[in-house]
Amino acid sequence: MTPSTDGRPVRFTLDTSKLDLSPEDMLEMYSTMVLVRNVDERIWIMNRQGKAAIVASCQGHEAAQLGAVWAMRQEPNAAYFPYYRDMAMAIGLGVTAKETMLGFLAKEGERHSGARQFGLQGIRPDLKLYNNSNVVCTQVPQAVGYALGCKISKEPVVVITCFGDGAASQGDCHEAMNFAAIHKLPVIFFCENNKYAISVPLSKQMAIANVAERAQAYGMPGVIVDGTDILATYQATEEAVRRAAQGGGPTLIEAKVERYLPHTSDDDDTRYRPQEEVQEARKYDPLRLFKEFLISKGVLTEALDQRFQQEARAEVNQATEFAEQAPFPKADDFLEHVYGSS
Repeated sequence: MTPSTDGRPVRFTLDTSKLDLSPEDMLEMYSTMVLVRNVDERIWIMNRQGKAAIVASCQGHEAAQLGAVWAMRQEPNAAYFPYYRDMAMAIGLGVTAKETMLGFLAKEGERHSGARQFGLQGIRPDLKLYNNSNVVCTQVPQAVGYALGCKISKEPVVVITCFGDGAASQGDCHEAMNFAAIHKLPVIFFCENNKYAISVPLSKQMAIANVAERAQAYGMPGVIVDGTDILATYQATEEAVRRAAQGGGPTLIEAKVERYLPHTSDDDDTRYRPQEEVQEARKYDPLRLFKEFLISKGVLTEALDQRFQQEARAEVNQATEFAEQAPFPKADDFLEHVYGSS
């Protein structure tokens, strides 16, 4: 990530001819990003209508999550332990807009937890997608445990676990990275650093500038990448996947991203964050940056972009209508999958 004259990283400086991505691959990445943004915006609106209980927006994080997904999808034995802001990762792995909407509206047919948890929380074994809780950082040691289990049973695997900069200050995160490094486990620690742990700025969380600087102390590579650049994120993750699959052990990737909305729909970020900062961050919207890059390379046209936008809106409209008409889960199966009751 090369600094620019104003101190911000320069976007899309990679030689794309060296990436194993075709124009069709990049268009699929872009159209998925368009769908994710449309789903996210709709769910936020539905929260304000009182229909979705709580939402943690991924707006500003989409490029980081989808770049990582595209790199991981090349690994046939991949497993994913995301955190509560990873909607783009879920949709990139195949969770549909309809399934996403069912989850946030807690309707029958939701496939992660049977509508028993927040949206997209629970497990999707068919996608090897495991997100059991919205408790900060619990997924990180779980990911390491999964990788250890696979190593003991001699099952090939590459595991990625995602977390925010706030989780990087949790004891669970340190223990997980230390353990993974000692045992050379095939884990990618993917920190989506949006500079705020809810309301606490990075400068009050740690005395260093970059989370990735900690990697050296654990004995693993630490990589800093511009998380608003989907191709740079793809390249960094692809290298980490290759290293893990070849027995090289874990990697810590710090993707520098932006958070455009409050921490969750229950938060008021105007109490602690200057709105001028948010306005400045929106100049680096990953969706717009990728669109401009693809147009400059002749891969995308305005007409094709309009088609992607229309298709995404139509899909989200259909998903919204379906989820609103779906019934809530019945009370008679409330205790299913519970170990015991009294």
